[in-house]
Amino acid sequence: MKHFSTIIIALTLFICSSAYAGDRVTGQSFVTRSPVIATHGMAATSQPLATQVALDILKSGGNAIDAAIAANAMLGLVEPTGNGMGGDLFAIIWDVKTKKLYGLNASGRSPKSLSRQWFVDNGYDKIPSHGPLPVSVPGAVDGWFMMHERFGSKSMKKLLAPAISYAENGAPITQLIAYYWNLSVPRLSKYPGFIEQYTINGKAPKEGQIWKNPNLAKTLKAIAKGGRDAFYKGKIAHTIADYMKEQGGFINYEDLASHKGEWVEPESTNYRGYDVWELPPNGQGIAALQILNMLEPFDIAKMGLDSPEYVHLFTEAKKIAFEDRAKFYADPDFNQLPIKSLISKSYANKRMKLFNAKKAGRSYPAGNPALEQGDTIYLTVADKEGNMVSLIQSNYRGMGSGMTPPGLGFILQDRGELFTLQENHFNTFEGGKRPFHTIIPAFISKDDKPWMSFGLMGGAMQPQGHAQIVINMIDFGMDVQEAGDAPRIHHTGSSEPTGEKMTDGGILNLESGFSYSTIRGLMRLGHKVQFANGPYGGYQAIQVKDGVYWGASESRKDGQAAGY
Repeated sequence: MKHFSTIIIALTLFICSSAYAGDRVTGQSFVTRSPVIATHGMAATSQPLATQVALDILKSGGNAIDAAIAANAMLGLVEPTGNGMGGDLFAIIWDVKTKKLYGLNASGRSPKSLSRQWFVDNGYDKIPSHGPLPVSVPGAVDGWFMMHERFGSKSMKKLLAPAISYAENGAPITQLIAYYWNLSVPRLSKYPGFIEQYTINGKAPKEGQIWKNPNLAKTLKAIAKGGRDAFYKGKIAHTIADYMKEQGGFINYEDLASHKGEWVEPESTNYRGYDVWELPPNGQGIAALQILNMLEPFDIAKMGLDSPEYVHLFTEAKKIAFEDRAKFYADPDFNQLPIKSLISKSYANKRMKLFNAKKAGRSYPAGNPALEQGDTIYLTVADKEGNMVSLIQSNYRGMGSGMTPPGLGFILQDRGELFTLQENHFNTFEGGKRPFHTIIPAFISKDDKPWMSFGLMGGAMQPQGHAQIVINMIDFGMDVQEAGDAPRIHHTGSSEPTGEKMTDGGILNLESGFSYSTIRGLMRLGHKVQFANGPYGGYQAIQVKDGVYWGASESRKDGQAAGY
């Protein structure tokens, strides 16, 4: 009997110790780690080797802009499942000298020789997801040089040197990237150049396997020596144009040679005393501002994160904002867009009259604002002077179109898929036009000073993710790491700029961490709740408080925040 009692006590102690072994001394139960804190500089990227490249640039005297360019080039090698030189780039930059935010739209345009009528005449009702037809001009390289010309301090040769060295000598592939790479190979192997340049003996590299890309190294060397024109007007441009013609595509040398990015004014709304900044369309960033404007009148802090009231309110505001996103978000060079009205408080109040606190909406109309004249990587870097960069870059659909020009070591994007073929739509396909874009960087300032640089990847998840990060920090009082680790809401099935309409209210995906009582409450309100595996976005952030940087990186992926 005594022996039996000893066993029971031992088992009880074991169970109790096991239960408490994973409990955090500080922070909320869902948090993976504490924020990274440093004073001289900080980098947060979606791949640890890229973070280290950024830190090396900072430590050697480069500024945040230099480090962001170097890290982005590195990510094109080690995370081709989300970005590369064949894609587009957007950035928000805080320049400490002028004490001002600058927005960069480095997205490319559709082929000038291709028309909507061509698709109609050839039997297409939508633009294909892969192959030559969705390819638009890659804007990332031009974006690097625009950032460097305006703010850079080190030579491009020095900034691209780390990526070149790793491309020649190899880098091990991380867990999540290996997973997504393996999914892409069956889809893209049919396109000439892909197997030769993006597999190892016909297969995706495995976790921990060394990946080399000598063709990418040669391309990076060429632009390090010859500048952006070496990409858009030299041998590289001719190689892309010849390859696309052979594959039945329309991107030609003139499309590449005439490309140029654009400096734009970021747009903002004030949310409870904090100015939240996004870039204007052709991206979707202002959807986050619309959502926040609609939510501001409500006492979200009192509702709590894990409550059916909050999740229902957030989801309905997202649905309403996304109807405007589907109708109005497009290339402003081809449309007069009512941006100021869309992000006004009065318009948000008008739109929220559609909200029903007791029932999930099955469909919503787009608004009628008055016209006023006037799969992706994210990284953020801050330097000792106070400069900060919020940068996002992508090929779309993971590795892009599958179009892999010979000898260049990168895949061309398929952003053109995001046009619609509907006639008279803001986002309808036209030659020389920028498609609707999903990738968006974000920034928060307070009292005209930088407060936080952040981004959250993942297609239509991005604006709803941005809004949730803001709410987690401002309403729920979370720190920069907690705000990213908190369970997320992801609503799918809204109307899209490609012409799809929301049917039957769409689908509400809730990440692990929401209680069953909350899920039941949402189902009673009429939401269709599902549990998707993995589409909740990838997050990086740097917050600045009293001259100290607080960094965070996505716990769901392979990223790293680090400082010195």
